[in-house]
Amino acid sequence: MIAFAKNNWKLFTTAMFQVTFVAMNIIFISNHRIIPMLLTGFMISLIWTFNIKKIAFGGTIDRIVYSTGAMVGTGLGYLISNYVNKLL
Repeated sequence: MIAFAKNNWKLFTTAMFQVTFVAMNIIFISNHRIIPMLLTGFMISLIWTFNIKKIAFGGTIDRIVYSTGAMVGTGLGYLISNYVNKLL
């Protein structure tokens, strides 16, 4: 049970981080923030290299956990990128 929760937590957090960077990237692109745009683009690809194997061979629960992490990451990325845009 603990291993199941640990694996789901890892899947959730990697999805959350990836989609956080995707949401941030969209806002940086729309606001013409070149350096943050390039950095978030790099992070999207880097995190994807860790996610692809986890989700490709996962079951329904894995996909739901991944999607929930992505949902949280969308909101988090929106909040972070708006904060960064105010600082710049």
